[in-house]
Amino acid sequence: MMSSANPEAMLREAVRLNGEGRIPEAIAAYERVLARWPDLPDSWYNLAMLQRKARQFTAALSSYQNALDRRVTKPEEVHLNRAVIYTDHLRQYEAAERELLTALALNAAYVPALINLANLHEDLGRREPALATYERILALDPRCLEVLARYAHLKIFSAADDPLIGRLKLAIADPGASAADRASLGFALGRALDSCGAYAAAFDAYATANRHSRESARPGVARYDHSVEERYIDRLIAAFPSKGANVTRTAQPYPIFVCGMFRSGSTLIEQLLAGHPRVSAGGELDLMPHSAQQALAPFPESMGSVAPQRLEALAAGYLTSLAQLFPAAEYVTDKRPDNFLYIGLIKRLFPDAKIVHTTRDPLDNCLSILFLHLDHRMSYALDLMNIGHHYRQYLRLMAHWKRLFGADILDVNYDLFVRDPAPVAAQLLDFLGLEWDDRCLALPQAGRAIKTASVWQVREPLHRRSSGRARHYARELSALRSYLDEAL
Repeated sequence: MMSSANPEAMLREAVRLNGEGRIPEAIAAYERVLARWPDLPDSWYNLAMLQRKARQFTAALSSYQNALDRRVTKPEEVHLNRAVIYTDHLRQYEAAERELLTALALNAAYVPALINLANLHEDLGRREPALATYERILALDPRCLEVLARYAHLKIFSAADDPLIGRLKLAIADPGASAADRASLGFALGRALDSCGAYAAAFDAYATANRHSRESARPGVARYDHSVEERYIDRLIAAFPSKGANVTRTAQPYPIFVCGMFRSGSTLIEQLLAGHPRVSAGGELDLMPHSAQQALAPFPESMGSVAPQRLEALAAGYLTSLAQLFPAAEYVTDKRPDNFLYIGLIKRLFPDAKIVHTTRDPLDNCLSILFLHLDHRMSYALDLMNIGHHYRQYLRLMAHWKRLFGADILDVNYDLFVRDPAPVAAQLLDFLGLEWDDRCLALPQAGRAIKTASVWQVREPLHRRSSGRARHYARELSALRSYLDEAL
């Protein structure tokens, strides 16, 4: 029996439930403890962590504040966690910056807060403050190799003998560098060499960086299995053999789904749309994958028996989340490239939804993926021919979606857009039922958050440098070209 005089036994129960992954029950256990013993700052902190996992973000902020009010140890860490909620989940960037500055006022050498502050500066298009913050971190800890890599990604290179390139090479060769550090540094080195026109050396740097990235992954995470990928596409096609019955018509805010392969120009197209006064940029929302993998597990097989009322509730919940994130918005873009996997689900939830499908020259697209340091869970991205295989499966699935929903899917080609943007923009706006607005072709303003790997490219004047980029790597891409030609 649990003691009524002290909370130790009840806290052990909360810890046990958390360890077993029973998050709602662990939250309830902490709430019971704190209802009786509210002056336990560490318990408030633990409750906040669990609420964040459960996507109860407002409640998590309140629990973190309770921990602060009760003088939790390391309050700078609490302010950092609050900042992450504001940036990653609530899109409240001013509040996030206040939290980070408060953390640094408490501990000026708190490197995690400095890293997040530099990253926030990048998201908001503040290059010089970001560089200055990275320099501040490197002054505190010259061996913070991840920060050195991020710093190098912000620099402009014009010659292969740039001292910073030499510094990257030395850091990669450092016996004390971890595989993860070498991966980050290697991607930065590859970018630097590519921008200098040292293409063969750049490709070698990127290939080595991807090898280090594989080495740094947890066992099994970075393994790409062709047969597993093919079966998953088969399962998606089988789960959505036809359009399906309409569930409900979409209410405001109207979602605009922008998807396609990673590095296919989706960020640029979202920023075009965000220039329209009736459209808010949602960025890479996780709402649709969360619905599929959590609420509808096991997906996609669950689609054969899911009740219409369940789909209606999910659609309503999605729109409620959009409205909370973007109050008073009329249209909101959900720009998550891998939402192409969920087009069948999107059309079940929102039968009138419009799908903007971004495309690009296949070799340029695959090369750009290879050159980007992506999450290990995107295991195909770590090897050129695996990228090609994933690309072919993507083509197969998109062909299926177009057979079902072709009138509601618009291909928007990056290469055509950068050559002559106005006609492509006009076609896109007409497809979405939006009137023309010249602001769609303006550069994103500093202060508009962009949380993707293209954060700096889309702030530049439109250019064609990335269109046809594969020509510089013709020898390295010859096998991939032949493989993709079989499917195109």
